[in-house]
Amino acid sequence: MDQNETFFRLLRLGLGVADKAPWALGDNEWRSLHETAARQSVLGVVWHGIGCLPQEQQPPMDVALQWASEAERIRGLNQLQNAEAARLTRVFAEAGRRSMILKGQANARLYPERLSRQPGDIDIWVEGGRENVVALLEERMGCDLKKETSYHHVHLPVNGQGVVVEVHFRPSSGNFNPITNRRLQQWLEMECGCSYAVEESFSVPSTRFALMMQLAHIQRHFLGGGIGLRQICDYWLLLESARADDLREVSALLDRFGLGHTAGALMWLLREVFGLDESQMLCRPDKWRGEWMLREVMEGGNFGRHAPRATKGKWRRFFAGRVRRLQMLPFDATEMLWCEVNYWKVIWRTIPERIRLRSWSLAEGRRKQQYQ
Repeated sequence: MDQNETFFRLLRLGLGVADKAPWALGDNEWRSLHETAARQSVLGVVWHGIGCLPQEQQPPMDVALQWASEAERIRGLNQLQNAEAARLTRVFAEAGRRSMILKGQANARLYPERLSRQPGDIDIWVEGGRENVVALLEERMGCDLKKETSYHHVHLPVNGQGVVVEVHFRPSSGNFNPITNRRLQQWLEMECGCSYAVEESFSVPSTRFALMMQLAHIQRHFLGGGIGLRQICDYWLLLESARADDLREVSALLDRFGLGHTAGALMWLLREVFGLDESQMLCRPDKWRGEWMLREVMEGGNFGRHAPRATKGKWRRFFAGRVRRLQMLPFDATEMLWCEVNYWKVIWRTIPERIRLRSWSLAEGRRKQQYQ
C-alpha cells in the first residue's frame, strides 16, 4: 500500500470515517508515518486513529511511547487553551465587548476526540473596530501594541504559560485582491452577530461564517506559502456539520468573494482523501487544481514550513518565493498578482524600520534588538 494512502487511512480512522481493514507495517514505516504526522501537525488525530487498531497492528514500543507522550501533551495544551479562551471571553465581556473564538479551539469541538487537535495560537474576534480594540488592549496591558498590529489583528505578548493570542478587530485576513476582499469582509462583519455560546464557556461563529472565513484562510496561506492537513481536516469537519442551507448560501457567494478556484481544489482533495459526499460539497470538484493542492500540502506540511524552499538561506528563500509566485499564477492569476503587489507594498512601507534594525527580515531584526 502507498505510504500516503496508509497515512490517510490512519487519519480517517482518527476522524471516525474509515473501515478498519488490517494491514502490516514495519518499524521504519511507522517512524516515517510519525514524521509525516508531525510535519502536518496532526499527531494527536492520527494517534487517536491508531488506538482503533487491534493490538497486533500497533506501532513498535519506542514509536508508541513517543507518540503517546506527544498526544498527551496535545491534550494538555487543548485544556490550557480552552481555559485561556474562556478567560479572555470573560475579560472582554466585562469590558462590554462581544467576542468569539475563531478557527483552532472552535474547530477542536468538532473532532470525535475533542482534545486531539494539535493547537496553535488562540484567535479571538472582538467587536469595536481597530482603534477601539487596540486602545482597549493597550489600556489593559499597559504597553504600546502598534508594532504588533497588522491589517486584521493584534499579536499579544506570549503569556507566562506560553499561550499565543491574536485579537482580531477584523474577522479575517481576507483575500489579496482588494475588490473581492472588501466584499468578503463586509459579509463576514454582518455574520459576526450570529455567534453562539458553547459548553467550553466561549462563543463560536456560525457554520456559514466558519466555512467562508476558513476557506479564505486556506486560500491565503496556500497561495502565500503553504497549507497543511490540519486546516484540511478542520474544513472537512465543518462541511460534515453544515446544514444544506448553509452550504447553499456559501456556495452562491464563492465567485463573488474570489474563492471559487480554491473551493474547487479543496472539494476534490476532500473527496479523494476523506470521501466527502457530493451532497456536502460547495461546488464541483476541480481535479487539476486539487491534485496541485494535494502535492503542495504533502510536500510542504503545516503552512509550508517543511517545503525545500523553506530550508534555504535568506536570499535563496527570497528568490524561491518569487519563483513560486510565478509558478502559482495558473492556479489563480488574479490573487497571485495581488499577492505579489501586497508583498512589495509591505517591503516599501517597512524600509525605514528595516534600515533601523539593519535586517531584511523584520522578525529577525526585532529578535536581535530584543536580546541586545
